[in-house]
Amino acid sequence: MNLRDLRYIVAVAEERHFGRAAERCNVSQPTLSGQVRKLEDYLGVTLFERTNRSVVTTPLGETIARHARLALEQAELIEGVARARQDPMTGRLRLGVIPTISPYLMPLVLRRLIGAYPGLTPVLSEEVTERLLERLANHEIDAALLATTPEAPELASLPLFEEPFWVAYPRDHPLAELDEITEADLAAVDLLLLTDGHCLRDQVLQVCTPAGGGNGSTTSALGDLRASSLETLLNMVAAGFGCTLVPALAVRGPWMTDMGIVARPVALASAARPVALWYRRSFPQPRMIEAVADVMMAGLPNTVRPLRQTPEA
Repeated sequence: MNLRDLRYIVAVAEERHFGRAAERCNVSQPTLSGQVRKLEDYLGVTLFERTNRSVVTTPLGETIARHARLALEQAELIEGVARARQDPMTGRLRLGVIPTISPYLMPLVLRRLIGAYPGLTPVLSEEVTERLLERLANHEIDAALLATTPEAPELASLPLFEEPFWVAYPRDHPLAELDEITEADLAAVDLLLLTDGHCLRDQVLQVCTPAGGGNGSTTSALGDLRASSLETLLNMVAAGFGCTLVPALAVRGPWMTDMGIVARPVALASAARPVALWYRRSFPQPRMIEAVADVMMAGLPNTVRPLRQTPEA
């Protein structure tokens, strides 16, 4: 058994298809299938149940695939430790980012990051918070940019910034008549939300729940309208189905001028969310995480409030 065999196991377990796994590993399907079969014979267990239409990982196969991921990561870390001896900012950094931050912050950060550390190769994944935490725990990514505070003692974080919420509504919406928008105003309007699984949905509901504990409106008068992305949500706002809260980074998007939507700050101190870079305490290159955090701080727009000193300071 060698690292190549472990890569094959992980690829098949994740792709659930021998053809796609072979393509991912840059080998022919017969080569990969034959090697996996040899490994099963060597171990004396069945890792995958095969049919003409699908590949299903057995419970024991799932356990072995998880250990294979850890072994592959440790092998990569051995190489990384050797490279770090020469330059701590070389190699891959697998970074996860939630969808309500990634399209607005990462374009500001990636070019700056590559320019500052040309030996670093960022690998970006965009997924919801729960999935990113799973991938962190499984050693599939090295760090995650999150807007929540997970209860995970095995993780550490570097606070980055606090991101206020702005209310977005069509230009002819009644909110346009108000001098400032308060919690009571938000509780009285049709509020469009993201689907379950997005941390932004829960954060918006927390902001818009009246202090007295009443139930503010959280749906459009046309029905329970929810979107799986912030872009879809804003298109629904532009079409007149209601209003929503958007994180401040998204205010820089083209929809501000192209879609007939108005965005304004909310007169409520709690209408904000903290954003931090989370990573495993066991990650062997914390200096890399700190350097990436510094680059992110240097690229922040003035619509957010820094929670740590920028490199210039």
